[in-house]
Amino acid sequence: MRLPTIALTLLLLAHAPAHAGKTLDQVRQRAQLACGVSTGVIGFSATDSQGRWNGMDVDICRAIAAAVLNDAAKVKYVPLNAQQRFTALQSGEIDLLSRNTTWTLTRDASLGLHFTAVTYYDGQGFLVPRKLKISSAKQLKNAEICVQSGTTTEKNLGDWFKAQGIKVKPVVFEKFEASIKAFFSGRCQAYTTDASALAFIRSKEAPNPDDYVVLPELISKEPLGPVVRRGDDEWFAIVKWVIFALIEAEEYGITQANLEQMKASPDPAIQRLLGGAEDSGKLLGLERDWAARAVKAVGNYGEIFQRNVGSASPLKLPRGANALWNKGGLLYAPPVR
Repeated sequence: MRLPTIALTLLLLAHAPAHAGKTLDQVRQRAQLACGVSTGVIGFSATDSQGRWNGMDVDICRAIAAAVLNDAAKVKYVPLNAQQRFTALQSGEIDLLSRNTTWTLTRDASLGLHFTAVTYYDGQGFLVPRKLKISSAKQLKNAEICVQSGTTTEKNLGDWFKAQGIKVKPVVFEKFEASIKAFFSGRCQAYTTDASALAFIRSKEAPNPDDYVVLPELISKEPLGPVVRRGDDEWFAIVKWVIFALIEAEEYGITQANLEQMKASPDPAIQRLLGGAEDSGKLLGLERDWAARAVKAVGNYGEIFQRNVGSASPLKLPRGANALWNKGGLLYAPPVR
C-alpha cells in the first residue's frame, strides 16, 4: 500500500538526524562549554585547594562536555551569585546554568529560560545555635534571620512565617559569604537556605559544628536543576537527555568502572543507552556513544551523588528523595529508546 505524501514525509522526518542547534554549534566551534556555577557551595560547585571545580552541578557540566565534545575537561566555569545567574544565561555569556537553582513557575515562564530536569530534590531549612535550645522553627518569633537576597529562600521565609502568624526580622545580604559570616558573628539568631547547603555550612563554616543544629522542618519544595535559554530546542534536548542518561545508567547498574564490560550486555535497554543496538545520538545531533561518554566521565547519578554530597563526601547526606524511583525516591528518567 502506498503511503500518502504527508504520511511519508512525517515518517521520514521521524527518522531523520536532529539538526544541530545554534548553541551546540557555538560550543563545538569554540571547543568549550561555558557553564555557570555558584561562587562556592561545597557539594554542588566549589573549588578545591588546587583551584579545581568540584560538585554535583560541576559534574553535570562535565558530563555534557563529554557527551558533546568528548572531553569532560573542556568546560569554562563561570562563578555567578544569585543576582547574576539568570542575566548571564539570557545574555549568552554562558551556555548552561548549573548552579543550585530552584525550578519555579515564574522562572520557567517569564525569564526566557527552560529548566531541563531535577538533579537534586531539596527543601529550605534553618540553622540555629544549639545554646538557644530551639527545636522548631515555630519558636523563632521576633528572631532576626540571615538570608541571601534574590533567592527563593528569601520569599519562602516571608511566606512561611506569614502563614504561621509569626513575626520575624529578615536580615538580607546580597552575597552568600557575607550572610554566613554575619550569622556566625552573632548578627542573627538563625540562618536559612536549602537543607543541603545548611549541612555544608554547619560542617565547614561553623567555628565548632557541634554548637549548631539544623532544625527538623523543611518549609518548602526546592527542586534544583540546570537551566538553558529558550529558543534552542536542540540544546534543551541534549542537556535534558544527558541528565536522564546518568539516571538510567544507575538504574541499569552501569558505572564508571564497569562501563566497558556493560557494552557487551545482551540487555536491549543497556545496548540502546550505550549506543550498541541503536544510534540514539543522531536524534540529538550527537555521536552514537554520547551517553557512554557522559558516564565514563563522571559515573552514573548515584556515583555523582555519593562522591559529592553522600556517604563518600564530608556532607554525608542521605539519598532520601534523591534515590531512584524503584528504591523509594523521586528520581525517574524517561526511557532512552
